[in-house]
Amino acid sequence: MHTIRTIKGMVAWSRSAERDGRSIGFVPTMGALHEGHKSLIKSARAACDAVVVSIFVNPLQFGPMEDLERYPRPLEEDMRLCRREKVDVVFLPAVDELYPSAFETAVSVQRLTRRFEGISRPGHFGGVATVVTKLLNIVHPGKAFFGQKDYQQAAVVSRLVADLNICTEIIVRPTVREPDGLALSSRNTFLTLEERKAATVLYQALAAARDVIRDGERSAKKIRAAMIRTIWEEPLARLDYAAVADAETLEEVRSARGRLVLLLAVWIGNTRLIDNMELLCR
Repeated sequence: MHTIRTIKGMVAWSRSAERDGRSIGFVPTMGALHEGHKSLIKSARAACDAVVVSIFVNPLQFGPMEDLERYPRPLEEDMRLCRREKVDVVFLPAVDELYPSAFETAVSVQRLTRRFEGISRPGHFGGVATVVTKLLNIVHPGKAFFGQKDYQQAAVVSRLVADLNICTEIIVRPTVREPDGLALSSRNTFLTLEERKAATVLYQALAAARDVIRDGERSAKKIRAAMIRTIWEEPLARLDYAAVADAETLEEVRSARGRLVLLLAVWIGNTRLIDNMELLCR
């Protein structure tokens, strides 16, 4: 496994792989790797000749009151996981490597970022879009792999790749969950034991909404209410947003028809968690 820390080195490795006819699968991460990341790496390994994983805690996607400094950085553990999964390259750029002092360009996706995470975390998606654009240009993968847990992020990345004619296929893989339903997230490490137990309320709320849909309910207002009631029943939970939206446009709907996504953001103590569930309503 190669560790590359410079843009020049990463570009040279990728171009060499391309000249050799090797397809590149790319998994961009902020580290603190878990089974969800592992599933993305396995998908990349199955689909491509070579796998590149980037580990970069991107300061542009953190707001002034967010957890940039306390974001987990267990680099040795991350490197061990990458070795076990036979990753070809770990790209480990420093902040000033990706954002030198003269850097002044930003990438912005408009419509898809005007709701949900875009409201709760102003500037977040600008940071995501900018760093992903840079990483795709540097690594030049044929395929890049993202997790469905960050549903809106995956939609934003898919849109920017299409709009900017970036020649990378975006593959979105299912959310990986604990046996009790909690979606795997690097931020789960912030939870106390009591909060960890309480955090299952996100999946319970999504399941409650799914069940009322299966029972025939089509009013998005009532489906959303089922999620909210479930969140309110957990004393340690504080709702940020709950939504029933079109799975492609992320526009909130009035009636549950076609491909939908249920979206949740909830504070458990001092930790903010997100989750979602995609459904097909006939």
